[in-house]
Amino acid sequence: MIKLPGLIDPHVHLREPGATHKEDFDSGTSAALAGGITMVLAMPNTKPPIFDADTLDLALNAAKQKARCDYGQFVGAGPDNAIMAASLADKAAGLKMYLDSTFGELRLNDMTLWQPHFANYPKNYPLVAHSESRSMAAAILFAAIYDRPVHIAHISLKEEILLIKAAKEKGIKVTCEVCPHHLFMTSSSPSGRGQGEGRMEVRPRLATQTDVDALWGNLDVIDCFATDHAPHTLEEKDSDNPPPGFPGLETFLPLILTAVDHQNFTMDDVIKKMYTNPKKIFNLPDQPETWVEVDENASYEIRAEEQFTRCGWTPFEGWKVRGKVRKVVLRGKTAFEDGRIFVKPGYGKNIRG
Repeated sequence: MIKLPGLIDPHVHLREPGATHKEDFDSGTSAALAGGITMVLAMPNTKPPIFDADTLDLALNAAKQKARCDYGQFVGAGPDNAIMAASLADKAAGLKMYLDSTFGELRLNDMTLWQPHFANYPKNYPLVAHSESRSMAAAILFAAIYDRPVHIAHISLKEEILLIKAAKEKGIKVTCEVCPHHLFMTSSSPSGRGQGEGRMEVRPRLATQTDVDALWGNLDVIDCFATDHAPHTLEEKDSDNPPPGFPGLETFLPLILTAVDHQNFTMDDVIKKMYTNPKKIFNLPDQPETWVEVDENASYEIRAEEQFTRCGWTPFEGWKVRGKVRKVVLRGKTAFEDGRIFVKPGYGKNIRG
């Protein structure tokens, strides 16, 4: 057995409010605990999106009743809510800015709409950008202009990691995360055992082997790992218009530990990128008496039927991995052990409460 601190996933979509047939705070935080994750930060592009006091309270009240692990809720940046969003900073996990495709109240059509958010959101709370390629370069420019930290979500391309590396070398306050599917899969990866092509739809899209190699070659530039857990049902993924997104909370740690077993990086790297760095970047509280016990020698195949996520599938179906979560203790109480959840809905605490 190896003992790890309670791990942090700073990028999850728990689909509440508005799409609880895919996931909710109960099923999603159960999946987190089964994956060795004791703290999750939920994204705001729900239905309705989280962009003001009422919608933030809507999400936080649902989490208070249902969450089994600790949680935070991001507020979304919209075209006219910069002052409102800034006033909610002490209640939110951070500000999420969608600089590429999104919808409704969170649509930022041009860079003049970014400026009030960079200027007004408190610098001691995180600002996270969904940005790709050129929009990511623009976000880094804004970080330099406004002299404030910005965290780049789910990078996937060679050009992105090299630009972030150059920005860091110039002292620009930029951090970044990478998702397991962008480390372990490519655009030419097979869609899985009996799985349709729709199940490979994800944003950012899976990239080329050259891009993946660049991520592995610059692991020191990557500050943290995050799942971008984005569950959709099998019916939705296998439809004629499959929505993008993968579930990932329960496959996160086994995939990373398998890479450790293959000597791609070390356990120190795991702790740094899944605990120490996200805790610092997102200004997160301590979780006393919290740890994860992992059987590092356990080898098995990933099976969706054994998971807690409501969506009922995984893009890693049948993958052979090494390292299994056996026990999770959260604030002194056994929360998960040998496939069973032991804490009730509502045990999780709001990290900004």
